[in-house]
Amino acid sequence: MTTSAGRSPYLLRAGLVRDVRTAAHLTTFVVAAVSTVLITRLFLRLSGYPQIGTEGGLHIAHMLPGGLLMLAAITLLLAFIGPVVRPAAALIGGIGFGLFIDEVGKFVTSDNDYFYRPAAAIMYVVFVLLVLAVQFVRRRPFDPREHLANAVDHAVEGVAGGLSRQRLAAASAQLRLADDAPGRAEVRALLAACRRDDVELAAPLDAVLVPLKRAFGRLATHPAAPRVAVVVLVIQALGAPVFAVLFSPEHHLNEAPVIGVAAGSLLSAVFTLRGALRMRVDRLRAVRLFEVSVLISLLVTQVFQFAGTQFSAVGGIVLDLILLGLLGAEQVRIEEQRVLALPPAPVAPSSDQRGAGGGDEIGDTGDE
Repeated sequence: MTTSAGRSPYLLRAGLVRDVRTAAHLTTFVVAAVSTVLITRLFLRLSGYPQIGTEGGLHIAHMLPGGLLMLAAITLLLAFIGPVVRPAAALIGGIGFGLFIDEVGKFVTSDNDYFYRPAAAIMYVVFVLLVLAVQFVRRRPFDPREHLANAVDHAVEGVAGGLSRQRLAAASAQLRLADDAPGRAEVRALLAACRRDDVELAAPLDAVLVPLKRAFGRLATHPAAPRVAVVVLVIQALGAPVFAVLFSPEHHLNEAPVIGVAAGSLLSAVFTLRGALRMRVDRLRAVRLFEVSVLISLLVTQVFQFAGTQFSAVGGIVLDLILLGLLGAEQVRIEEQRVLALPPAPVAPSSDQRGAGGGDEIGDTGDE
């Protein structure tokens, strides 16, 4: 038995309600972790790999402060209720996890080799699997009761400390998506009773991500954007195997990482070609094919690239992420244009409108 949204009622009864901001929290965690790994490696290389401890005695590995930061993040999540603490916990936990996993080479080798060559690929695969796992969790549509629960989550902080306009708008959006879930009217009344207070903990990456999304949206509307994307994808598909050979230790074509990079690049090229052929017929389908090409590069090509060249492959990932952002923005733009082109459908008055109440917008009825 499942709901109309495809969410198992047994999972909801067990308390496994999804957070609609899962992707944002994960992005904060992964960006913080990856940045920490890269900054740590750069710092250690520039400083000559210093050790904290006594010569010939104790050595305090940086995975230990990493563990303490992860402990701090877990403590925040266990000690405080409401959504406001999660972005901070995601940032602190991401930094801690980055310090922890950076030393994975020491724990998969018998001689504690920090410079173990496949370590970079292991880290990359861990981050990829983490992203895929969360995407799998949030892939299915949200149940109206989950939207209502997320609105209640905002009310939790509002009851005690008040709600900012931004939090109130987010709660109102979740309330609109809750449809006729039981308790909806009561949650709306609870949110309306919360006093207004704009003092809140800021989400660490929101100040960066929001302007970044706008920039991707503007770039996606440029007339030359599709052609540039195709050219970049083709150059990347052709250049990745060459890069793998040049930067591999032995410069051999028959090395497993080189073969893997070549196979991934070939598969990416196939989807790029299919997308280019579909561009004039179905632009949305073409953009999705380009997106598949980039995802293959991220999930296949870059894994082998890291295995062969270690952190020299970072540039390829940055390029893939930029392309993914542009293609995502273009998909949103095309889908919005298609929705606007549809004829307006007749709208029957809702039960709220037929009654005494209005919509789901919560007015500033609380204390200022």
